[in-house]
Amino acid sequence: MVSPARVDVHEHVVPPAYRKLLADRGLDSGGWSIPAWSRGDAIAMMDAQGIATGLLSVSTPGVHLGDDAEARTLARQVNEYVAELAKDRPDRFGQFASIPLPDVDGAVAEVAHALDELHADGVVLLASPGGRYLGDPAFEPLWAELDARAAVVFVHPTELAMPMLPGIPAPVVDYTFDTTRTAVQLVLNGVMSRHTRVKVILSHAGGSLPYVAHRVAVAANLLDPVKHTVDGVLADLKRFYFDTALSGSPTALPSLLAFAEPGHVLYGSDWPYAPIDAGAYFNRHLDTYGNWEPGQLHAVNRGSAEALFPRLAPAADPV
Repeated sequence: MVSPARVDVHEHVVPPAYRKLLADRGLDSGGWSIPAWSRGDAIAMMDAQGIATGLLSVSTPGVHLGDDAEARTLARQVNEYVAELAKDRPDRFGQFASIPLPDVDGAVAEVAHALDELHADGVVLLASPGGRYLGDPAFEPLWAELDARAAVVFVHPTELAMPMLPGIPAPVVDYTFDTTRTAVQLVLNGVMSRHTRVKVILSHAGGSLPYVAHRVAVAANLLDPVKHTVDGVLADLKRFYFDTALSGSPTALPSLLAFAEPGHVLYGSDWPYAPIDAGAYFNRHLDTYGNWEPGQLHAVNRGSAEALFPRLAPAADPV
């Protein structure tokens, strides 16, 4: 089966100045080395993997490295760099703008700048900025701002404060649980039910969320039957969108497709943190999966992304 040109919602960018800053401070991405990146290499990878457009985001550790003022400056620098890439090649690149959480005031201001001035396609939030998950009440002003703009939010995991497996880089296992935890908190703290105009994409098939969703819903109802019904929790969990980065395997894919709503599964590569051979491995599994419903693979590859990002949809034929 030949895949149509994909839209990659989980493709990373490593601006040169940002990479140098991380190297100068001895920082990495959860124990994973920061890869080299160039526009030419990105386009070559996309051409090789059948990707038409990559929505670029900065990965962990993000732009907040401990100081609010520095984080605001770094977010603006990174976002303007990526905006120029998208402006020069809107057919090949889009942008999830970096937001300097846990600085809430700075985050709200950068959302306005990125979406209004830079025309970013959405924003990227780390799952646990400053050690707090995204359903934390302190982040409510940010969610209100995002909801007012009907923004698309891409949630990317980060390193846990207490690694589950010391000595093993966080992307191997910990990232999946970071995503799961923030998703559950977003639902149980009512963020997803209060802010219904926001569309949230969870990395890596939502971590373990498809597997534990019904467990979470039943447990929440047992703990507080007035606040949480099983059906209500499941409905909010199903509002999430999910990418396939490192998750289109014969075991993960059936669970994801069994849980996710139609149109809520999107293609992701995780390049360049996941090298091209890793992307090709999961692409083969996506393309050869034997239980696709009619049109479902096209939806994953690009149709669902076109619905979220209308500028990527082909122009209608003139009448």
